[in-house]
Amino acid sequence: MNVVVQKFGGTSVRNKDTRLAAAKHVQKSVEEGFKVVVVVSAMGREGDPYATDTLLGLVHKEASHVGNREKDLLVSCGEVISSVVFTDLLQSLDIKAKAMTGPQAGFRTSEEFSEARIVDMQCSSLEQSLNQVDAVVVAGFQGVSSNGEITTLGRGGSDTSATALAAALKAERVDIFTDVEGIMTADPRIVEEAAIIDSVTYQEICNMAYQGAKVIHPRAVEIAMQAKIPVRIRSTMSDAPGTLITAGSDPGVDLEDRTVTGIAHMAGLSQITVRGKDYLNLQTEVFQEMAKANISVDFINIQPAAIVYTVPDEKAEQAMNVLKAKGYEPECLSNCAKVSAVGAGMTGVPGVASKIVAALTKENIQIFQSADSHTTIWVLVKGEDMKKAVLALHTMFQLEKQNTSAQNDE
Repeated sequence: MNVVVQKFGGTSVRNKDTRLAAAKHVQKSVEEGFKVVVVVSAMGREGDPYATDTLLGLVHKEASHVGNREKDLLVSCGEVISSVVFTDLLQSLDIKAKAMTGPQAGFRTSEEFSEARIVDMQCSSLEQSLNQVDAVVVAGFQGVSSNGEITTLGRGGSDTSATALAAALKAERVDIFTDVEGIMTADPRIVEEAAIIDSVTYQEICNMAYQGAKVIHPRAVEIAMQAKIPVRIRSTMSDAPGTLITAGSDPGVDLEDRTVTGIAHMAGLSQITVRGKDYLNLQTEVFQEMAKANISVDFINIQPAAIVYTVPDEKAEQAMNVLKAKGYEPECLSNCAKVSAVGAGMTGVPGVASKIVAALTKENIQIFQSADSHTTIWVLVKGEDMKKAVLALHTMFQLEKQNTSAQNDE
């Protein structure tokens, strides 16, 4: 059978109007001859009755007396409710549909409550159901561990649910429906001229997601890339094609002349510098102590007599105290932001870094740290300069003109 997976986020199933718009997309695919696996998030956002944050509020969120095991039981209800409500709507439109929980659909996970990883997909029951109905509506974000515990996949888990199902079922594609028209060259709240990108590679969107873009979870893209399944980011309220995420070598996708695809940003970072004469022990000890304290580090530069890295602002004080307890005298620069230029076409192209430096220098923006890979160049700037930096780089690489799948950066 020909299968497509369609994922609808919380804003797409928030109320009757958005759910009806979502159902029309399912109906269209059924009429085209596809079997549709629908993955739904909990309905709405915090304040809406069955949204994840609203449910967590019933047990006081961070101040809760129950642990993550019980919280997973609680928040998994949001997606289950959403799946049944959406199934009812599909059936009212004469679409044969069935609702399934994540465990019923085949998700087998680790037992890391609130951050479980998918370890296996056992989809025989789901495949049997697709032989009987036109659409199966699956509660996203959830699974079951080997000893029967209900687990959730963390923030963005419904995206991961969608691509994992597509991989297991060998689906033709995954459509991620949201409240935007597609992936944009920058955050439109910062750059008014930001343009919708017609197509991006898996690697580009992974990097953009890891660097702060929040349209799709990077783990979901990684699964799709491994299975070689194309993903589209689309608007629930539109028939526009949105943004296609695929391999750059796919037929009809020409990205060779595009140096920079988009500008991502991440605020709320602190830069920590640690110096020491015994650099081998310095490197080992610093990162071991950060790991012991469960502090995630990023943007790492290692020098002969110093280590420079970033942590979230809210973890900076803890990190400093850990280092001081080991006899170091660390330096901390708080309220920083990471701004990233991402593009598969920058590999081996000279002058990209110089353009970034020139654009920021022109705006009197100080660069505190930089790093690069074959598809991304990162710079660390003051938080107050973040928006200005994003605008400067967007203008430098003429991304406002990038509303086609290829853009020649001359």
